[in-house]
Amino acid sequence: MSIPFRERNPIPIGIAGLVAIAILLVLAFNASSLPVIGGGPTYAADFSEAGGLKADDDVRIAGVKVGKVESVDLAGDHVRVDFRITTGAAFGPESAASIRMKTLLGQMYLSLEPRGGGQMKEHTTIPLSRTLSSYDVVDAFSDLTKTTERIDTDQLATSLDVLATQFKDSPANVKAALSGLSRLSTTISSRDDELHRLLADANSVSATIAERNKVIDTLIRDADLLLVELNARRDAIHTLFLNTSAMAQQITGLVQDNRAALKPALDQLNGVLATLKKHETDLTRTIDAMAPFTRLFANVLGTGRWFDTYIQNLTNPIGTVGQ
Repeated sequence: MSIPFRERNPIPIGIAGLVAIAILLVLAFNASSLPVIGGGPTYAADFSEAGGLKADDDVRIAGVKVGKVESVDLAGDHVRVDFRITTGAAFGPESAASIRMKTLLGQMYLSLEPRGGGQMKEHTTIPLSRTLSSYDVVDAFSDLTKTTERIDTDQLATSLDVLATQFKDSPANVKAALSGLSRLSTTISSRDDELHRLLADANSVSATIAERNKVIDTLIRDADLLLVELNARRDAIHTLFLNTSAMAQQITGLVQDNRAALKPALDQLNGVLATLKKHETDLTRTIDAMAPFTRLFANVLGTGRWFDTYIQNLTNPIGTVGQ
């Protein structure tokens, strides 16, 4: 005969419910690691450099998130990026990959460019020939400087002047545009030296940043070691803080417990100090008057266990006997 639910012991039922809730919470926080919910085909891509990409960064197709980066490891002379597709997105066997910037703070993501028909097989590696690393700012400045140095600004100004002359009979809008181009070319030509100096300075700055790259990397590594050491000493520092707090509480309790006994003593001490201050002048004169006596007394008792003294006219002088 089955027992009605309302008459059963509620303690085992409550325990079972709490266990079930705990299991559901664990599964919810680790859903991405489950074989069915968080699973998906894995692929790899080879890059010449990591470009700031790291594990757990997004994998996107046309800006839409389709997966995440599993790991970024060094494989010989290149970087191997393993990633997982979690949305069932399709991309062909000739697809390419690139590392792009997600935010202005430097967060990156892996961008896939679908190419070819069908679907790329799982565990396929995209080769270096179809991947592109992120472009570095230092390289951009260096390339800009090298490119602009090869521009013949005088020839450019002459070409734009000829173009403006040939189109002088054109409509007013075209003439205004070409006139603006002519003035632009003249300005560029007149500012040639300034532009060269500016680009040379930019190249120098980029070179300095590149040279200081190792220093910055060392600084970051040292800061990481400091944080690791602080983390290792966290328990000791926590214990020190707890003991200091306990000592402060004990001192506070001691003062509070003895306040009634200490107050009369402190009041009497304040009275003594007030009396001494009141008779400060008399005490000073007394000390000054005692100085000669103290010096003579020290001379009398300064020879050991006896004292030296002299009493005048206690006996008659030897030369006066018989007179």
